[in-house]
Amino acid sequence: MWRLLQLDTILADAGLSRRAQLLSEVITLNRLVQPAAEHAMPDWIRRTALADTLGRDFTALSDEALYRNLDRLHPQRARIEQALAARERTLFNLDDTIYLYDLTSTYFEGRCPHNPQAKRGYSRDHRPDCKQVVIGLVLDRDGFPKAHEVFDGNRHDQTTVEDMLTRLEERTGRQGGATVVVDRGMAFAANLAQIRARGHHYLVAARYPERGAHQEAFADAADWTEVIRVPSPRNPGQKKTRVFIKRQTVGDEVHILCRSAARIDKDRAIRDTHEQRLLADLGKLQTRVARGRLRDPAKVQEAIGRLKERYPRVARYYVITHDATTGAVSWTEQAENKTAASALDGTYLLKTDRQDLADDEVWRLYILLTRVEGAFRALKSPLMERPIFHHLEHRVQTHIFLCVLAYHLLVAIEKRCLDHGRHTSWATLREQLSTHQVATVILPTLDGRLLKIRKASTPDDVHRDIYRDLQISPEIMKPVKTWTTSR
Repeated sequence: MWRLLQLDTILADAGLSRRAQLLSEVITLNRLVQPAAEHAMPDWIRRTALADTLGRDFTALSDEALYRNLDRLHPQRARIEQALAARERTLFNLDDTIYLYDLTSTYFEGRCPHNPQAKRGYSRDHRPDCKQVVIGLVLDRDGFPKAHEVFDGNRHDQTTVEDMLTRLEERTGRQGGATVVVDRGMAFAANLAQIRARGHHYLVAARYPERGAHQEAFADAADWTEVIRVPSPRNPGQKKTRVFIKRQTVGDEVHILCRSAARIDKDRAIRDTHEQRLLADLGKLQTRVARGRLRDPAKVQEAIGRLKERYPRVARYYVITHDATTGAVSWTEQAENKTAASALDGTYLLKTDRQDLADDEVWRLYILLTRVEGAFRALKSPLMERPIFHHLEHRVQTHIFLCVLAYHLLVAIEKRCLDHGRHTSWATLREQLSTHQVATVILPTLDGRLLKIRKASTPDDVHRDIYRDLQISPEIMKPVKTWTTSR
């Protein structure tokens, strides 16, 4: 697949030498097969059949050579990503009119004093104790990466949209005309204006408070339509949750009201958990004030403000007050607000400026964002992008770039399988192909010499089926015979 994507040519055009191309290839293949740190990678390469399949000698390969290669790759990342996206668009006839954008975070081991991007922020990995960077990734509707960017670890989602739109134009050369799909963390009015200013359309999940404007429409049982959902070919017995949608027009926007029975319990559980935490923290604050450990009224108000900021989903159900005369902290539940919020459990709102889309098409385009989430899971799990052990900024960025490069290969492999009716994942393919190996057969002769035959095992039927779908020859290598006088 590396050769099919013409990555050697792309790297050569970016100014990398033949050796740098080879080192980039083996690092990327390591991410796909058995991810390892650079200092452990040379030993891994020598234990595998990479030397046989690539026709190269890696006996003298050192981890220092791999580190130096990271330094050479760093300034060429954008150029490589641009050329690779163009190659994939031609090879797989990809749709270039839908862009899916989302963010994730990835954390470091260590203090990272020499990386200005390593900062503490909202951790999607549930590791607030570690410094991190934020990664923005844009995919097309088929799941192929179009652009990625590494942001500071404390960067807020909504502040990244303008920068990512610029990167996207640089990588794809497209100036407007596409539809950008983002989640509610980037659904602010300023973000939508940025997307429109670049000539694109938008499709976003509205922020939760915006549902209040459609309270009556959500409560009205009329005009709801069920979305027809087909089970995944990987799991024909899968039971899809039922989703109902309703169309509303607000100015020049189309609003799609969505209701999912499966989300009702989830929303209720999230709200109850946040409410219990808020009340517990209010109790702690009340005790601190009552015992005189916090007396300054301004400090008390700051503490109340921090709690409201920490629990915005449920803080609006309570009026929290501090009596400066008595020093007491108290709170009163706003039952009406809480009841109104409960009525919206299991609902969400989609917004788009495209009037030509059918109701269910808007919903299906938004659900494509799960492909970005899937890409992040692939980067973090089988490709082992986290935790990051590099501490220099340029090496961290190159490490993430190589993980994205490996993901290009992963999605290309899965796409080719899908085009041939094989609904599978790279993790499954990797496990199935792991039994097709290269071995050395040693035959002693009567004169004391040894005949060593290096050859691939005979592929099983499952191996042949996979190679046929991928249009790859099942002959991994031609047998190599060598004579020696000892083992």
